[in-house]
Amino acid sequence: MNYHTPEETAVLAVNAGSKKASLPVYKMILLGILAGVYIGFGANIAIKIGSAPDSNSALGIFLYGAVFSIGLMLVMICGAELFTGNNMTCFMAVLDGKATVGGLFRNWVVVYLSNFIGSVLLAYIVFLAMFWVTHDPSGTVILSPVGEKAVYIAKNKMGLSFSAAFMRGILCNWMVCLAVFMALAAKDIVGKIFGIFFPIMAFVSSGYEHCVANMFYVPYGIIVAKAAPHATASSLGISAAEINNIFTYGHFITSNLIPVTLGNIVGGAIFVGTFYYFVYIKQHSSKI
Repeated sequence: MNYHTPEETAVLAVNAGSKKASLPVYKMILLGILAGVYIGFGANIAIKIGSAPDSNSALGIFLYGAVFSIGLMLVMICGAELFTGNNMTCFMAVLDGKATVGGLFRNWVVVYLSNFIGSVLLAYIVFLAMFWVTHDPSGTVILSPVGEKAVYIAKNKMGLSFSAAFMRGILCNWMVCLAVFMALAAKDIVGKIFGIFFPIMAFVSSGYEHCVANMFYVPYGIIVAKAAPHATASSLGISAAEINNIFTYGHFITSNLIPVTLGNIVGGAIFVGTFYYFVYIKQHSSKI
């Protein structure tokens, strides 16, 4: 059999969480930065696909979600520390007594901040690559389709209500952690790719909210908007003055990042980690 059973996979998840919770801090930082970059790569190609003229078609929506999956593939196969996946694995390890609560919070906090650093780092590099800008026949700076999509995504994400962002965060990390669970179940790279692809495609195409992805999406939109406020205002149909109110890191954190992060924790730690722990680990232990 070329895959682990759900029971075996749950044990692998607990063991993975135990190792993650006890990693040296410098490894958490370096691997966390890499995960932020990798998820940012997925978000960046999704922006590119989403800027195509037919991006709102069924095929365009599917492709938008499909290409994003490269991010988690890089995390799981190449190795990196991703906050959202660790919501499941580290929490399962704590429930099984193989990690401490302190170890869990140390991992979550260090990895979360490192994911943010990696995502914003990539956002600035992509910005400097100048895919977001073009010029009209008179030479005036205008946003390219990629730039328009970047600011549109950022504005929409920061326009969600707290409850909507929170619920979309739950739905997202429920799917992401199922993708991680399926990747752990696979014994070869092809199996891991397929295990990751479908849940990630589904969550992105559905419009759910992932805190680490948003650490790229929104800062990239903020950077573009600040660099070209008049072009951004024209593209979004708002005043240039509104750009300064909407496109700020403070607004991003309060309107999107906080509720999405809380939702991601619930989706990963409770609806995947806790459920599978009690189904496969706790019951198994009680029979011994």
